Amino acid sequence: MQTEDVIERFRATGALLQGHFVLTSGLHSPNYLQCALVLQHPAEAETLGLAIAEHFKQDHIQLVASPAIGGIVIGHEVARQLGARFIWTEREQGEMTLRRGFSVSPGERTIVVEDVVTTGGSTRDTVNALQVAGANVVAAASIIDRSAGDADVGVPRIALATLNVPSVDPSICELCKRGEVAIKPGSRKG
Repeated sequence: MQTEDVIERFRATGALLQGHFVLTSGLHSPNYLQCALVLQHPAEAETLGLAIAEHFKQDHIQLVASPAIGGIVIGHEVARQLGARFIWTEREQGEMTLRRGFSVSPGERTIVVEDVVTTGGSTRDTVNALQVAGANVVAAASIIDRSAGDADVGVPRIALATLNVPSVDPSICELCKRGEVAIKPGSRKG
């Protein structure tokens, strides 16, 4: 699947938004890719999940894990395509943790799947939580990489679409300086 194919799926489902947005990272951007609007369509989730899974078919993946909440749908679909188990991490007092009785086996071959990577923080925190729990995290993946390939998540990673979407610190945001109100459409509050 090419970047253009992915972006067309976002356009067709109304998931490519323009305005003034606060990203999960806290950075501001004039563009927002709302994966939930694409993934609400099971056929789209299946297509995107298969495209990610294809990268790992030969890697004997036993576990797919995603940071809640944005990565859950796509992570589950990738796990289904790979015939692997699926779990997710959640923030508890600011720290990414395994909850709900989830655990990993020592050395369990794992990939972390996220919807969108901007700074890589949620993915990196999930990788760390899984490694502390004993998993062998071999790679990470996302539908969208907003970092133009720059985000470091601590393991090799792939993305279906790598974009260079502007994102800036609020202190230098031109939209803020013009008085435009930023909205936070993502899942993590804070």
